[in-house]
Amino acid sequence: MTSETPAFDFRSVLLSGFLPAALFAIGEGAIIPIIPIAASSLGASLAFAGFVAALILVGELIGDVPSGVVVARIGERNAMIGAAVVSVVGLLVCTAAPNAWVLALGVFLVGVSTAVFALARHAYMTTAIPLHIRARALSSLGGVFRFGYFVGPFIAAGVVHLTGTTQSAFWIHIVCCLLAAVTLLVLRDPATGARGFRRPSRASRPTTDDARDKTDATTTEPPTDTGAQFVQEEAHGLFRTIRANRAVLLRLGSGAGLIGALRAGRQVILPLWAVSVGLDDSTAALVIGIAGAVDFALFYTSGQIMDRWGRLASALPCMVGLSISYFLLAWSGHLDARVGWFVANAMGMSLANGVGSGILMTLGADLAPRDHPAPFLGAWRFTGDFGQAAAPLLISGVTAVASIGVASGVMGVLGLVGAGILLRYVPRYLPRKLR
Repeated sequence: MTSETPAFDFRSVLLSGFLPAALFAIGEGAIIPIIPIAASSLGASLAFAGFVAALILVGELIGDVPSGVVVARIGERNAMIGAAVVSVVGLLVCTAAPNAWVLALGVFLVGVSTAVFALARHAYMTTAIPLHIRARALSSLGGVFRFGYFVGPFIAAGVVHLTGTTQSAFWIHIVCCLLAAVTLLVLRDPATGARGFRRPSRASRPTTDDARDKTDATTTEPPTDTGAQFVQEEAHGLFRTIRANRAVLLRLGSGAGLIGALRAGRQVILPLWAVSVGLDDSTAALVIGIAGAVDFALFYTSGQIMDRWGRLASALPCMVGLSISYFLLAWSGHLDARVGWFVANAMGMSLANGVGSGILMTLGADLAPRDHPAPFLGAWRFTGDFGQAAAPLLISGVTAVASIGVASGVMGVLGLVGAGILLRYVPRYLPRKLR
């Protein structure tokens, strides 16, 4: 005797799952290229402006540790709503900042709340969507995130141009956070039909598998929220998991950290370079937005490359392409046509980054144990986030000691080192068909 599982309507999760993620990503995409420019307008040096921009990623790294506990305790929707509210507080601090130090505090708060929102968003999709379409849903979620980074800078360019003040870009993220929170409050959870802050029971979830049903039938404990369970497992024993998997994390994890470093460094060094070559705020945001369009356009192509030719076919062009762009950026600093070179290198960086879309998540999924992947994925994500947080700090430090051109050259060298690490260790840890 067989029972049929009701067909899942994918459209039911578009509004409740993708719309808040898209709104938050658009707001974040609007402020990231503006942060160094806003710090510079408040009197910060080029090096300190880079430090302020780095704090959003430092906040995300620090927020990674408690975010799993928060999401597991209060639920995914509540965590996303709370993270949006904390982001609004940080953004209001940014808009009213009288100096770069206060701006730095606001940016750090936004970074911490972004970590909670991102993990809760992942858990929410894990809970709401059946297993057989989960991969497609999560890859689409990645596309939504890149869409926000594509659209956000264009909106910021228009708002800054109309208002004449750099800080006005932060209001874009404020509006997006409020709209995301309202969306989560008003719309029903597609898995349970619940609304608002109340953490719903997942007893009636249609996506629960047979094994879980049997377990629930023989115990008196309520069913576990799969999304909250996943992030709780991912956060539990993070540093213990890092120690247990230190060999692969030290080798391939260092390569993943360098991938994250080059990507994050791009988000900081391009606005700083725009300041150094004299571009106004709206023009800089417009150029970075067009570069984001190139990046966004390639997210599906990257997956095809990895599936057809292997992981290295995506990772190596990404790292080498980013390294070349960093080197060309450093070389062009003294040229008369440095504005044109800046635009060309921004596009080149986005092209290289787009070719490597999804490589970190894919490598993590390839390496994680099949029976219990969450703790390893938490450790893997932490190594990538560590690289993302360290790179902007390195750029600001080298810029303070030497120059932004030297900082760009250092990032180029790190990219080549990362490519060498991946070339050496991916064949060692992945089977031939995945390399």
